[in-house]
Order: sequence, then structure tokens, then C-alpha cells
Amino acid sequence: MTPIIIAVGVALFLGIVGGLMTPIDAWYHNLRKPPWQPPNWAFGPAWTIILGLAAWSGVTAWNAAATDTQRATVIILFASNAICHFKWSPLFFKLRRPDWALVEVFFLWASLVAMVVMLWPISPLASLLIWPYLAWVSFAAFLNWTIVKLNGPFGSRR
Repeated sequence: MTPIIIAVGVALFLGIVGGLMTPIDAWYHNLRKPPWQPPNWAFGPAWTIILGLAAWSGVTAWNAAATDTQRATVIILFASNAICHFKWSPLFFKLRRPDWALVEVFFLWASLVAMVVMLWPISPLASLLIWPYLAWVSFAAFLNWTIVKLNGPFGSRR
């Protein structure tokens, strides 16, 4: 039961804090965005599903881990990912630095690739449950890059 409580708690924390760190204000509305960007309302449900799948993946991997080394791998993978996940919104929205968020999203993406690869020997299901997260972050990284391209440079008063 403890892995489920931890996984759900982390997913809720990341979802709630991520939402709080994502003000949709005048600055954001004034950014030039591509016409293919999903509507703002779609991001909340997408992240809810993705974080739910990640929690399921974490519990599945933990339960499938046969050794202390595998359990340590699961903890390191999910903790690294949580840290990377946590950093993106404040960089983009609070600091108003989509360019810094674009650098950070690479680390988030790399943490997901590591999860897909390193979870597979522990639990193929846990690895597969991360694929939607990886796909969404890949899309989000391209969206982030496009916003930087359309609006840069950042960091100077505009």
C-alpha cells in the first residue's frame, strides 16, 4: 500500500504545484503561439492522465523489482523525473523564460527516455506506461521551441 500512497502523492503534488506555477496571464496571452497549439483547457486533463499513468508505472515497477538494486533504480528514475518535471513551469511561466524552459525540457525528455529504457528489464508494462508522457513532452518541447522562435529573445524588457 505504501508505494501506491507515495506514487499518488507525488503525482498529486506535481499536478497541483505545476498548475499553481502556470499562471495564464497577460504575458502568456501576448506570446505568439502556433495555430496548432492545443487549447489551454486541454493541458490540465492531459497532465492528469499522464501523471496518473506515471504513478501507475512507478507502483508497477516497484512491485516488479526483484532486487534492492532494481528498487534503487526505480527510485532514482522517478525522483530525477519529478525534479525535472517540477522545474519546467516556474522557468517558463514564473520567470517568463521560455528559452531556459527549452533547455530544461531536454533534461525532462532525457529522464523519460531513461525511464523507458531502464524500466523495461524490470517491468515492460511500467516502461510502456511512460510512453504517453514521453510523447507529450516531445510535443511540448517542440511547442516550447516554436514559442521561443516566434517570440525571442527573452530576458530583456520588452
